[in-house]
Amino acid sequence: MKILFVHQNFPGQFPHLAPALVARGHQVLALTDEKNQRTSPVQVVRYRAPEPVSTDGVLGRTYSEHAQRGLMAARGARALRDRHGFTPDIIIGHTGWGETLFLREIWPDAKLLVYAELMYRTRGHDVGFDPGISPDSDEGRFMTVARSAHLIQGIVQADAALAPTRYQADSFPAGLRDRITVIHDGIDTTRVCPDPQASLTLPDGRVLRAGDEVLSYVSRSLEPYRGFHVFMRALPEVLAARPAAQVVLVGAEGVSYGAAPRDGRSWKQLMLDELGDRLDLSRVHFVGRQSYDDYLALIRLARVHCYLTYPFVLSWSLTETMAAGGYVVASDTEPVREVIRDGENGRLVPFFDVAALSAALIRGLDGDRDAPRLRQAARQTILDGYDLHRHSLPRQIEWVESFAPMR
Repeated sequence: MKILFVHQNFPGQFPHLAPALVARGHQVLALTDEKNQRTSPVQVVRYRAPEPVSTDGVLGRTYSEHAQRGLMAARGARALRDRHGFTPDIIIGHTGWGETLFLREIWPDAKLLVYAELMYRTRGHDVGFDPGISPDSDEGRFMTVARSAHLIQGIVQADAALAPTRYQADSFPAGLRDRITVIHDGIDTTRVCPDPQASLTLPDGRVLRAGDEVLSYVSRSLEPYRGFHVFMRALPEVLAARPAAQVVLVGAEGVSYGAAPRDGRSWKQLMLDELGDRLDLSRVHFVGRQSYDDYLALIRLARVHCYLTYPFVLSWSLTETMAAGGYVVASDTEPVREVIRDGENGRLVPFFDVAALSAALIRGLDGDRDAPRLRQAARQTILDGYDLHRHSLPRQIEWVESFAPMR
């Protein structure tokens, strides 16, 4: 078949699927934003980046921005069709940025498969979950409804959709859920595995090794959606109880989800100002974003890994830490409960309970007698249901090829 991937940040969620389809003899091409600098596993063509959209109505801003990106992607697709004679049998795209909105008009006979990452909802998910950070309001819910328009349109147009977890699939309305197949992106458990010799050199020259008393926290950005504020508030008690502990935080200082503080500070600076001299900064290391190898070294050597999240998209860092045999203390929120069972393959604490989080982290750093069992069970969970080569990739390939046109 001829298969076209469409993703503004390709390969995005498809670094393994795209080359695997090539290996099976399909002609695979990817259409991406001209500003995307990521290395691609397959041949790439680029569409012109959309211009910034100015709208008078705030409610329509998200749809306008994503419709504009969809227009630019469609123009790129039209050039592929008219100038190069390319007509795909299957299009695989991500609905999150509107790129698939108009592709039906370019190739009406192609099967359109979409990645359905999450549907915004006004209740029961991230909106209103953390009133101390973002108070619930009618206006906020109105905005959430408006932001969902392109997601609904994208999945309605599609022949089928793929979601990585049951929680994320169930975020979509019941009438759309039967279009969604749940297959996790997959964890390469051969590469992401325990390593008793793991070590990491910090920016100040300190070398951390497996066996050291290290507490790790990983997020794309240091922000409330991933519980950064709760984690920071737990640290004074943890550091006081464990004088040898070193804390390493991976993540950028900006925001990836939600909003920055209204006073112009970053969430990192806000928390540092709040905690003041209660925090021993000689033992708290903010290392920014890391190379993948350094990140792997950290989650392998950490005695305890903390993962907190709103009811939202589940992070790869959690499943990768489990695959590395990590001892995980995580938030007792719905997406986490899909992979961690308290006392079986990790520890769960209520998201907002700072005292409970401190106690759980101290217990892990002190040498929880159940740690070996929990670490082994965490890795086994990933091997049994999330392994890239045994489960996820074969199922993804089978799913895509099930839409092959009749010859």
